[in-house]
Amino acid sequence: MIRIGVEERRARLALRHRLAPESRGTVPLEAVKAVVSLHSTDAASVYLSTWARTRDFEVDDLEHALYAERSLVRMLGMRRTLWVVPRELVAVVAAACTRVIAGRERRRLEGFVASSGVPGDPGRWIDETATAAIASLEARGEAFTSELTAADPRLAAKLRLGAGTRWEVEASAGSRVLPLLAAEGTVVRGRAKGTWINGQYQWVPTKRWLGSVVEAVDPAAAQAELLRLWLAAFGPATETDVRWWTGWTVRETRAALATLSPAEVDVDGVAGLVLADDLERVEPPEPWAALLPTLDPTTMGWKERDWYLGSYGPTLFDSNGNAGPTVWWEGRVVGGWSQRPDGEIVCGLLEDVGSEAKAAIGLEAERLQQWLGDVRFKPGFLPPFQRELAR
Repeated sequence: MIRIGVEERRARLALRHRLAPESRGTVPLEAVKAVVSLHSTDAASVYLSTWARTRDFEVDDLEHALYAERSLVRMLGMRRTLWVVPRELVAVVAAACTRVIAGRERRRLEGFVASSGVPGDPGRWIDETATAAIASLEARGEAFTSELTAADPRLAAKLRLGAGTRWEVEASAGSRVLPLLAAEGTVVRGRAKGTWINGQYQWVPTKRWLGSVVEAVDPAAAQAELLRLWLAAFGPATETDVRWWTGWTVRETRAALATLSPAEVDVDGVAGLVLADDLERVEPPEPWAALLPTLDPTTMGWKERDWYLGSYGPTLFDSNGNAGPTVWWEGRVVGGWSQRPDGEIVCGLLEDVGSEAKAAIGLEAERLQQWLGDVRFKPGFLPPFQRELAR
């Protein structure tokens, strides 16, 4: 069995994820494809993840890809998470992950409707409310949830979420129905409200935004294709890693692996998986440093992370397993970073990395600070370590 050690895994990460300076892309689409898709739960992270992987990157470059070319699309996908994916992968992700998630979300919403005391059949009520939302959106072309709920009392109706628990809250029907329609492929998220750090998006009918409905793809074929792309970027990986990233069941994971027939390799005594034609040795790049944002796809890419994270998980991740901003040196995490109110990018190192690494990390912090300029942002997921750095 071929062995792929930690150093080679870190070299693969550096080059394939376009984090080493010599491997950076020239356009946002290259950065996104390098890691299959970008986490979009935190609005600013999409831009910061792209900045870290793209030469001479400007905000307008990504906005052009998202809103003019529409070569990148926001959608719910793996692990019920919001992602930015290449347009050609929309149908694949929808069939491989989102379709099942949409079914679960519809059942959850039916439960919320029933517990809110809405008379009649919950499923029928959802369909009728969804029809009203689509009609209103078609008439407007694009709109924010608040605009649609203000215009239609059915969408403004209040639902009780978590009824009878200490987490019970009220939410408008529109705020629940529109995300469901997006998961089902009827609408998509369009432009953000205000600046690029805002995570509120307009809703747009899918056919209007993409020019056609999302193509129906066989789920098994879609899962095999998604796994192929992921292993090309993240391999070697374990079956546990595959399940973590995709959110699939054991059966789905093993069926996709059987279809793909990857090669098994020795990853420091553990069985790892790579594509069958991906066994050649990868030479390490020049020494490199990187500052990756909250929920960056590289930091979040594997479930079994000791080879690049070591014992720093409890410090740099929150209690729910969400990664905060991380400092990288030559393929491993060595600390965290944050932006202070005055705009300074400050790094907190968790070990002595030496003078060369400190200098390189300092240059990256300066580069990011200059790029951000007057922009101030607050990540939605900021563990205590990084939060303290921001003070």
